[in-house]
Amino acid sequence: MADILHRVGVKSSVAEVYAALTTIEGLAGWWTTNTTGEAGEIGGVTKFTFGPGGFDMKVLELDPGKRVLWEVVEGPDEWIGTHVIWDLDQVDDWAIIHFKHEGWKEPVEFMSHCSTKWAVFLLSLKSLIESGQGAPDPNDTPISNWH
Repeated sequence: MADILHRVGVKSSVAEVYAALTTIEGLAGWWTTNTTGEAGEIGGVTKFTFGPGGFDMKVLELDPGKRVLWEVVEGPDEWIGTHVIWDLDQVDDWAIIHFKHEGWKEPVEFMSHCSTKWAVFLLSLKSLIESGQGAPDPNDTPISNWH
């Protein structure tokens, strides 16, 4: 198994980051404008649609200000059954995001692409919270022909 790991600091409270991860408005502000579903309830499914496809995430765990855990239930084969984990820590005036997309069967080229895109979208999340303006799909930075 292989995992994608990132750490990003946001000049904010963990409550602000948590809200951006657990509301449709928040998620649409940094990941994809085409976001629907039940992001703020355990067992709820959130649909994230992009130009080339999308992902459905089932909410497995919500611990306000501390942790959000999703399981991928629809999307590319490489993503099905993987988990996306957001662990949050407050360090002074910084909300620290410890991000993990775990459970990849093997480190294929698509995983490398997704690792870079996760970094792009984590910076979009940071920008949304710090400046009020994220860069969600379709306004994100394309990195290859996969977008």
